Amino acid sequence: MAQSLVIVESPAKAKTIEKFLGKGYKVLASYGHVRALPSKQGSVDTANNFKPNYQILADSEKHISLLKKEVAKSDALILATDLDREGEAIAWHLLEALGIDEQAKKPAVKRVTFNEITQTAIDEAMAHPRSIARDMVDAQQARSVLDYLVGFNLSPFLWKKIRYGLSAGRVQSVALRLVCEREDEIDAFKPREYWSIEALLATLNKNQFTAKLNTCDGKNLTKFAISNQQQADDILAELENVQYQVTSLEKKARKRNPAPPFTTSTLQQEASRKLGFSARKTMSVAQKLYEGIQVEDGTHGLITYMRTDSVALSTMATSEAREVICQLYDESYALDKPRIFKNKSKNAQEAHEAVRPTSVARTPAQLKNYLSSDQQRLYELIWKRTVASQMAQAIFDATRVDISAGERYTFRATGQTIRFPGFMALYIEGTDNGDDENQEGLLPPLDKGDKLNNEQVIPEQHFTQPPPRFTEASLVKTLEEYGIGRPSTYASIMNTLVTRKYVRLEKRTFFPEDTGRVVTKLLTEHFSQYVDYDFTAGLEEELDAISRGELAWIPLIKKFWDPFIALLHRKDQEVSKEDVTTEKTDKICPECGKELVIKLGRAGRFLACSGFPDCRHTEPLNSDGKEVEEPVVSDEKCDKCGSPMLIKTGRYGKFLACSGYPKCKNIQPLEKPKSLGITCPECGEGEMMEKKSRYGKIFYSCNRYPKCKYALWNPPKEEPCPKCNWPLTEIKTTKRWGTVQRCPQENCDWEKVLIPPVKKAPAPKKPAAKKKAAVKKTAKKTT
Repeated sequence: MAQSLVIVESPAKAKTIEKFLGKGYKVLASYGHVRALPSKQGSVDTANNFKPNYQILADSEKHISLLKKEVAKSDALILATDLDREGEAIAWHLLEALGIDEQAKKPAVKRVTFNEITQTAIDEAMAHPRSIARDMVDAQQARSVLDYLVGFNLSPFLWKKIRYGLSAGRVQSVALRLVCEREDEIDAFKPREYWSIEALLATLNKNQFTAKLNTCDGKNLTKFAISNQQQADDILAELENVQYQVTSLEKKARKRNPAPPFTTSTLQQEASRKLGFSARKTMSVAQKLYEGIQVEDGTHGLITYMRTDSVALSTMATSEAREVICQLYDESYALDKPRIFKNKSKNAQEAHEAVRPTSVARTPAQLKNYLSSDQQRLYELIWKRTVASQMAQAIFDATRVDISAGERYTFRATGQTIRFPGFMALYIEGTDNGDDENQEGLLPPLDKGDKLNNEQVIPEQHFTQPPPRFTEASLVKTLEEYGIGRPSTYASIMNTLVTRKYVRLEKRTFFPEDTGRVVTKLLTEHFSQYVDYDFTAGLEEELDAISRGELAWIPLIKKFWDPFIALLHRKDQEVSKEDVTTEKTDKICPECGKELVIKLGRAGRFLACSGFPDCRHTEPLNSDGKEVEEPVVSDEKCDKCGSPMLIKTGRYGKFLACSGYPKCKNIQPLEKPKSLGITCPECGEGEMMEKKSRYGKIFYSCNRYPKCKYALWNPPKEEPCPKCNWPLTEIKTTKRWGTVQRCPQENCDWEKVLIPPVKKAPAPKKPAAKKKAAVKKTAKKTT
């Protein structure tokens, strides 16, 4: 029987597809990319029409060897790599690495793509094979060559002008610029004071609500109309004995539509907001859901392809969604016709569908036993977003009430109630400030002419806030709005910024490091065009044009390369390392009297004497570039030289340092380790100590560190394990399990409950009419 060899990227995907194809097909994985530009100079021949000199990756050689053997035994070679540019390029690279002509008769080469790994989609793809799309391959080649030319020419420039090991990238450097410029805005921000005035009012029936001062003498009060306490006090004085009365009341019905189904970008943003996933984790979990999971009725790809800019849904998906909506709610929540969304993002590639479940009828509850916690949460997010996109609008009753306060002032109260929840019954899109929905409060029944009692007038001082730092979600959103890069590359871009220590990620927020800010300053001052947002977005548009066959890739590269390399050579001569890494100050060196300058080291910026190397005086700087506080003399004496110990501030907080520095370099933690009087079970010589990590977390370790590295996160107890006889046990306390004593050894499961978990408070009693039914239900359950 004739054999057809099918090649996909991943082994998990290969297993799933092979089950669908059955006999006569063998499915193998290429394990991702098989060829790439080597990480060295000369991989692109700029003198020979930018010819890329690809090499088979070292990790791919064994896979290519196996694939060659299988190809020799096959009558047909079916390339089933992903359906985007990268997948198309992998298919072409596979042919090149295997040494196969696409026009050859044996094996007959076919290219197939599918948006989801289901029986229907695979059968449809196999019935309609095509040839490799060379325009898409050229677009991907152009991207690779551009990224190589920028990275392997601009990075060495950074090595010479700042320090070795730094990198620059066509999109990476623009993303870094966004983070650094936002930090510059925060640094330059000056808060501005303003005041608001609210009145706590009550109807004659004692129903209270709040209203905000809105107008004075018929003119709307702007945000900064009341700019200080004196103005606020003057208004309060005027409002002391005035009459409050409803002068106008307006009611309107407001409608709200659901968010569109997920694209790659919006999936990354929402998973960050709602699940706390990084972009990288989101794509990793989504990849597994796409490739296939073993469920009750076999292995299935559970979501469609997760690299997409499209918000479109197939007719099958919208039909399934309608059925599910009618089952969960009723027909009033469903639509007569499917809702169609339009993509608003720049450079959107809409070749296929949005990210959605392959079968909307497969609910998250049905898959709970087959998915990991992360897979379950992401699948539920995708499922809810897809179903909600096809649900009816939410309808609100919005009320606006204007209330006169004397003759000069008017207060305004607004409120809304949900008349019909529609899609909001299932899903509400998150926001970058963490609120899913800012709902205004309810207002009591009011009529025009009603008189109100003034319970209290409340002035409140405010200050304007600087723009927020970027989170992963907001950075992805901004990159997409500018049209910079592709959503599928955002995860790797942000990961590179962190691993290069250009930025740090704290509580899902990006903070630029000193090195990142210096790199950005250098690039924006001397290579402004190449880190310009519009220029980078324009390149993306031209790459899209290549994929559509509207542009040739070599002229585009030449147009970019000639001015770029000429500028690089000129700047190499003009810019000195001292100009980039040294900043003048008005401070004087206390040792030699010369000027102190700010320099950039591996640990960040610091103050140093301009007379180096004759004078080696240095002083630390805080992360915000300000001088570190003067050290305070402590009561401690140095245990090495007897000098007083100083309390200093370092990167990880306060610590003790000998005042005899640099003759004595003794340093100690401010909070010294506490002895527990327990012998270390690992070495039998040391003693267990209570210590604090650099991030402030308590842990317990041997005092012979680094000779003995035994450590625990939970308090140890000098009582051997009754099961395995390990010399000590540990005490662990959690809300879920209470306080338990357990063996710290991984291969021992001994555990004893010391304090059981606190039981939840019983539910409040129900009304008498429902109480009987509850009692019956409980009795039945007990029986």
